[in-house]
Amino acid sequence: MIRVLVADDEPLIRAGIRTVLESAPDITVLAEAENGRTAVAEAVRHRVDVALIDLKMPVLDGLGAIEELRRQAPELRVVVLTSFGAEPNVLHALQHRAAGFVLKNCTPDELVRAVRAAYVGDAWLSPAVTRLVLAMVTPVTAGRRQDAGERLRALTSRERDVVGLVAEGLPNAEIGRRLHMSETTIKTYVSRILTKLECANRVQAALLVRDTEGR
Repeated sequence: MIRVLVADDEPLIRAGIRTVLESAPDITVLAEAENGRTAVAEAVRHRVDVALIDLKMPVLDGLGAIEELRRQAPELRVVVLTSFGAEPNVLHALQHRAAGFVLKNCTPDELVRAVRAAYVGDAWLSPAVTRLVLAMVTPVTAGRRQDAGERLRALTSRERDVVGLVAEGLPNAEIGRRLHMSETTIKTYVSRILTKLECANRVQAALLVRDTEGR
């Protein structure tokens, strides 16, 4: 059973997320929190596996909570709840090594899949969030383009095929369908690619691909 904490300062949003997650047979919501400080305390107390954390919360914001959880519960996986218009916060969360990002208006299925992906150590990034991040990054410089090109050249041809689709914001299942490979195989490829590129998550890898294109 995947043990989850939901942290958001709006009670109705927390209730909706709880309802969606607990409709899945393998997920249970053990705790809720209305601010970042409570989120950290409850996540540690209940020893949850995955924390869904809104970035904009009182007392301690989501970024502060993520940083604190990295120190107190390094094995816990964090999925960030975000919304359109919060792109700079998403970039900051990437730097804090959040495991996943979902929009608050995502589908119930996407929310469940994000939690499951985080639990098994995969990174879930909503395609919409990936596009938001890529769209807001400043134009690439010549130095960045050269560095990105050198790093990507370390990949095999098949790995470049995979990371190219990652850069389009596609989940593992869809990449597998495109390349006629199993989702498990794609997950292995993505993990190896992130290690080779020294990227913490899929968006960072997508940014490298974008840099090579000079956009």
